[in-house]
Amino acid sequence: MSAHPVSPLAPKTQPAMPAVAGVRFATAAAGIKYKGRTDVLLVALDAGTTVAGVFTTSRCPSAPVDWCRASLAQGRARALVVNSGNANAFTGAKGVATVEATAGGAAAALGCAPGEIFLASTGVIGEPLDAGKIVAVLEDTAARAAEGPWIEAAKAIMTTDTFPKVATAAAEIGGVAVTINGIAKGAGMIAPDMATMLSFLFTDAAIAAPVLQGLLSEAVVDSFNAVTVDGDTSTSDTLLFFATGKAGAPAITEVGDPRLGAFRTALRAVTLDLAQQVARDGEGARKLIEITVTGAESKRSARRIAMSIANSPLVKTAVAGEDANWGRVVMAVGKAGEPADRDRLAIWFGDVQVAVAGARAPGYSEEAASAHMRRDHVRIRVDLGLGTGVDTVYTCDLTKDYVAINGDYRS
Repeated sequence: MSAHPVSPLAPKTQPAMPAVAGVRFATAAAGIKYKGRTDVLLVALDAGTTVAGVFTTSRCPSAPVDWCRASLAQGRARALVVNSGNANAFTGAKGVATVEATAGGAAAALGCAPGEIFLASTGVIGEPLDAGKIVAVLEDTAARAAEGPWIEAAKAIMTTDTFPKVATAAAEIGGVAVTINGIAKGAGMIAPDMATMLSFLFTDAAIAAPVLQGLLSEAVVDSFNAVTVDGDTSTSDTLLFFATGKAGAPAITEVGDPRLGAFRTALRAVTLDLAQQVARDGEGARKLIEITVTGAESKRSARRIAMSIANSPLVKTAVAGEDANWGRVVMAVGKAGEPADRDRLAIWFGDVQVAVAGARAPGYSEEAASAHMRRDHVRIRVDLGLGTGVDTVYTCDLTKDYVAINGDYRS
């Protein structure tokens, strides 16, 4: 459980998470950082499961990230082991030995090869992780593996998260129903780049690994890669997608297969849901901020400008203070290094136009703009008037609690 109060932006209800054929899991309390708190998740996957993944672009990746990248080449998986409380990052040769020992322990418990085990760790950077604590619980954890409840899997991977993050969607492939379930963790050090904090997706569809990779890489663009809490990309960012093929649906071997239409939509829904939950659980957050940039020269340009706004401490603190200070948005647009014309710029807070043509909007109402800023979901829209590029990103406000949480993170 989290040591911090539950975010006021947490979902009011959790979805009913169905079983995914070919996926069983259990959690354990290994005492990695806290006593009596589940901190290990073991997911057992049926033989024939394919896997895809995207990872941090940090030049200082964790040992588990290196392990997963190497294992991904074979496109097959039999298990996933995740621990919280320690990131096993910047741990040198000891970190490498830990992943090898953990994979070996899981392989022995499940009767498969170590290369079929995928690993992820989250928590403090630079502290050696004792593999013995994890390996000691794997055999018992494997014996208890079951098809649910998914909420317990999400709880086991939390660090400073204040609520577990789960999402699900259904689709059909060739007339056969398939399921996609996902869990995620993340609240701080959030600025994904071709990955997410930690997130794991599971489906019972039969999809070849290269196709699964293509689908995943598409889905992260406007979901996990469109969310930021503090602009800091983690050393451990890992997103893995497993497909067991146990639903009985037709096997998909081409990324352009027209039978994937509904599945693509469902996958995007799950990834966006989880990404928005991460923004809602940003450390100390009180408000979700949705930033849309239109009229840019390209989508890429719109993304860079939107992220400039989203990562601005001045913008984020203005939202925290419920101050309709659109001048800070102008600042963030101007510093982004992307094409922009001051005299074509228009800005809205919610449906309230606050600036247009390089000046305050003629009908600007401070009262109406302030009313929108008092909401827990603040929408900022910027139109550049230059082209057709559009993009939307998600972030949260910056409060004193963020400083408090990170000021004593290792305590």
